[in-house]
Amino acid sequence: MVTYPAALDLPHALVEWVTMLIVTREGGRCCKLRPFQRALVALVYLREHTTLAKIAAGFGINEATAHAYVHSVTEYLAARAPSLLRAPRRAKPDYVLVDGTIAECNRIGDGRADHSGKARCRGVNLQAITDPSDRLIWYSPVLPGRNVDVTAARIHRIVTVCERLRIPVLADEAYEGAGGTFCTPFKRHCGRELTIHQMSVNRAHTRLRSPVERAFAQLKQWRIFRRARCSPNQLTSMVQVVLTLEQHR
Repeated sequence: MVTYPAALDLPHALVEWVTMLIVTREGGRCCKLRPFQRALVALVYLREHTTLAKIAAGFGINEATAHAYVHSVTEYLAARAPSLLRAPRRAKPDYVLVDGTIAECNRIGDGRADHSGKARCRGVNLQAITDPSDRLIWYSPVLPGRNVDVTAARIHRIVTVCERLRIPVLADEAYEGAGGTFCTPFKRHCGRELTIHQMSVNRAHTRLRSPVERAFAQLKQWRIFRRARCSPNQLTSMVQVVLTLEQHR
């Protein structure tokens, strides 16, 4: 197999932070690769979604060792992800923006449960919360793709937590009927047109919600969330890892 050098589109400071986390957790444990290289192995897997066989060849190790490095580093990072209750308290936003997306996955369990009627593909449902200034607050664990956004918000207790913390939430039509502090656009009922005031409110609502779309753009720059080859059950851990990394960039 031919190997070649490649660039990773992440700041050097982030790689160093992950390296220090490994050193802190493992001390001077003897390994085939130095902590900095072990950090790179995990980050390349997450960012580029390169197969473990190719990563192993590139770093001069076997595939089982590469898998062990990815597993240990992602475990350290996932453990540092904030909970839904802690994240908004730390961010202290005036209000939050919530939205959902489907991350495709080519390894599925129950095909019916993983199929999203909205996205017309098989994958998992992910929820994101940001503040008005485009700062990421929280990514949810994954749910089977057939779950619609309002159901996911209830299962993850986003509705309950935001109501308890008295944080207003701007969401799209998919969250209609969520209750609590959720605010959704006006919809036409029984064929009646919206009033000028309602259309104006909807335009303002859409404009204010734009930052949450960028949260998913951030997420899918980590190519593991583009048709992931791992089990859907492992994607929750990967989401927690990316949440930790994005909040330390």
